[in-house]
Amino acid sequence: MKILITGVSGFIGFSLADKLLKLGYNVVGLDNNNSYYNPKFKKKRLKEIAKYKNFKFLKIDISKKKQLMKISKYKFNYIFHFAAQPGVRYSLVNPSLYYSSNIIGFQNLFETINFKSIKKVFYASSSSVYGEQKKFPINENSKLNAKNPYGMSKIINENLAEILSFTHSVPFIGLRLFTVYGEWGRPDMFILKLLDCLNKKKIFKLNNSGNHYRDFTYIGDVIEVCHKLMKKKFKIGNNLFNLCAGDHVNILKLKKEILNYFPGKANLVRNVSADKADVYKTFGNNKKIRKILRNYKFKKIDYGLKKTINWFFYNSQKIKY
Repeated sequence: MKILITGVSGFIGFSLADKLLKLGYNVVGLDNNNSYYNPKFKKKRLKEIAKYKNFKFLKIDISKKKQLMKISKYKFNYIFHFAAQPGVRYSLVNPSLYYSSNIIGFQNLFETINFKSIKKVFYASSSSVYGEQKKFPINENSKLNAKNPYGMSKIINENLAEILSFTHSVPFIGLRLFTVYGEWGRPDMFILKLLDCLNKKKIFKLNNSGNHYRDFTYIGDVIEVCHKLMKKKFKIGNNLFNLCAGDHVNILKLKKEILNYFPGKANLVRNVSADKADVYKTFGNNKKIRKILRNYKFKKIDYGLKKTINWFFYNSQKIKY
């Protein structure tokens, strides 16, 4: 069984690769190791999985179709496409990056792949396709309301997936990921960024004074769900799922819980006004994905936060963000 994971040095791609490699799958991983956040941290992730003999890494920028020709010879059974330019706020000032990586890169990949051996294609969409909503929890039929280039690039991906699925008679499964956190997470995201600032005694700017809600989804759940979905049957077409914990956590409350681990450092957190890229609340309905997985139980924030903080304290001296 051969699996392709794009974005393999990224948070979710790396975590899935680690899981599948341990289970004995043959994994080919692609990444361009760009500098959106520290490439050295990405290389640390790669080093963790490079020890597996059933892993092969290829440094490829999916926006460069010529580079992708390296994978045309492979006969993959499953594809997990996680390579993308992340960052809602960053997309407002660098929209062309999201066009080249998230849209052109998506098209390039699936024009290069040999579909004959492929059973399923999984790809990362995002809760950003929903934008600002008034009715919660958000389900898969909620109105799409992306207000930034990142979210719009994911909507375009979903439309392309529908066409590609019928063209190649292969099911595409789009995972609308909400706020994913956990061990080896992105250092630019709220939890690890706050932990890092407090640990280094640096100022942390808290948007909108923490008056936001997010559906924090633990990485362990994301990976377990991906593995379980490999074994499920899907119809031809674009099968969309919210991949979320199904909860809404207040950022201010979460900040206070994290500060309990750093006595006397509350003064390092400075309240600032809301960023124009921010939405007030993300809170997803996960009934659809739980139904197909026989009522899979997602971890609560208390469990995942403790795991994340323990990992951070154990690794903070060894890993430089």
